[in-house]
Amino acid sequence: MKFKLIIALVSDDLTDSIVKAARDGGATGLTVLPNARGEGLKAAKTFLGLNLAGSRDVILTLVEQHLSRQILEMMAEVGEFEQKPGSGIAFMLDIEDAVGLTSQIKTIKSEIEDKI
Repeated sequence: MKFKLIIALVSDDLTDSIVKAARDGGATGLTVLPNARGEGLKAAKTFLGLNLAGSRDVILTLVEQHLSRQILEMMAEVGEFEQKPGSGIAFMLDIEDAVGLTSQIKTIKSEIEDKI
């Protein structure tokens, strides 16, 4: 089996809906790293030296390659990444090898049987 790592950088108010979209798309597990900080095209506004930008979260999910594009698109749709600047971004990386997935392999195989 080949895997992809989907990394999403999202506004913290979107985290729960992005996680749900990934799960609905077939992700069998996710990791959320809260309170990330980032800056887009325009610098965040400040007031008396205080940052007014909302908190960001990093969502990591390792998915089987046949499900990866579907999950990525569902996350982008729910997060409105293309429609609302600053709502978030997501991208995929190829994974050469992974361990620790024994408990999830049976579920992953049953989900991708019809896609292979």
